Amino acid sequence: MHGIAPTSRDVIGGVDTHQDLHTAAVVDAVGEVLGTQAFATTRAGYRAMLAWFASHGRLLRVGIEATGTYGAGLARHLDAADVVVLEIERPARRLRRQRGKSDEIDAEAAARAVLAGTAQALPKGRHGIVESIRTLRTVRRGAIKARSAAINSLKTMVVSAPAEQRERLDSLSTRALVATCAALRPDHERLADALQGTKAALRSLAGRITAFEGEIAELDAALTELVRRAAPQTIGLMAVGVEHAGQLLVTAGDNPERRRSEAAFAHLCGVAPIPASSGRTTRQRLHRGGDRAANRALHMALVVRLRPDPRRRAYVARRTKEGLSKMESIRCLKRYLAREVYRALRADLENLNGA
Repeated sequence: MHGIAPTSRDVIGGVDTHQDLHTAAVVDAVGEVLGTQAFATTRAGYRAMLAWFASHGRLLRVGIEATGTYGAGLARHLDAADVVVLEIERPARRLRRQRGKSDEIDAEAAARAVLAGTAQALPKGRHGIVESIRTLRTVRRGAIKARSAAINSLKTMVVSAPAEQRERLDSLSTRALVATCAALRPDHERLADALQGTKAALRSLAGRITAFEGEIAELDAALTELVRRAAPQTIGLMAVGVEHAGQLLVTAGDNPERRRSEAAFAHLCGVAPIPASSGRTTRQRLHRGGDRAANRALHMALVVRLRPDPRRRAYVARRTKEGLSKMESIRCLKRYLAREVYRALRADLENLNGA
C-alpha cells in the first residue's frame, strides 16, 4: 500500500472487485498513480474507500469491474453519494500477458480506462423495480431448470421401475404421471422391497415437481404485477408480453440514461448489423454479441407478429426477391422492432423514475 498527501487536484478512481476485498487505485489527470489500497466489501469498507478517494483530491469518476456481481454493492454506495460510476470490462489477455496480473494492476487499469475515455458505459442502477424483476426472474429460471431435471429423473425412474409399476405409468402424459406418482402410497415398513422403494422414490420426485410448479406460479404472479407496473407502454406493443417485456427491462436496467440512443440499445440486444465490407464488396454481417436473452425476446415477438400482419410478410417476400434469405429479412425487422421497443421502454423508465 502506498499513497501521497491530500491535494486539491482532480482524480480518477479504479476498483478491482472480489468477494471479500476490493482493491482501489487512484490516478491524477495526467495518469500518475497516487495510491492503491484494499478495502473490505462492507458498508464501512465502502465509506472508507470513498473517504480515501476524496483524500487525494476532487473525485471525478470511478471505474468498477463487475458492477453486476462483486461490485454491485460498491456501485450502489457510490451512486448514492453522487459519484459517477462507469463499468469496466476485464483487461484484454494481450495486455495481461504484457503487464502481468495482480489486483493493484487491474485497479490501475480500470482507472486508466476511465481517464482515457475507453470506459463510457454506465452500470445498471440495481436499486429499483427493475432490479426486483431481475432477481425474481433469476429465481424463476432456476426453478424451471430444477423442475425439468426432476421430471427427467421421474421419467427415467419409470423406465427402470418394476414391471407392474412401469406398465401402469409408462403411457401417461407428464401431468398425469406426476399426479399419479404423487398419489402413490408406499409401505414404509417394507422399503427394502424394490416395488415399495420405487414407489417412495416416485412419490418424492412427484412432490418435488409439484412444489416447483407452485413456486413458479407464485413467481409468475409477482412478475406479472411488477412488469405491468414498470412497463405498461412496452407491454402494450403487439406480441410483447410480460415475459418479453421483463427480459427487455432487465437488459435496459433501471436508469434510462444508460442507453444514449436506440442504436445503442439495438447493439446491446445484438440486432445491430456489423459492417463487414472490404474492397468492392459492401456487406454487413450478423452481430453475434449483445444480450442473447434480449435478442431472443425480440425474435419471438417478431415471429408472433409475422403471422397476422400481411405488411411484414410482404416485406420478407420483397427482401427475399432482392437476394436476402428469410432469416436476413427477419433480422432487418428485428432492428426495426428494437427501435419501437426502445422508445416504449425509455418512456416507461422515465415515467417510473419521475414518479
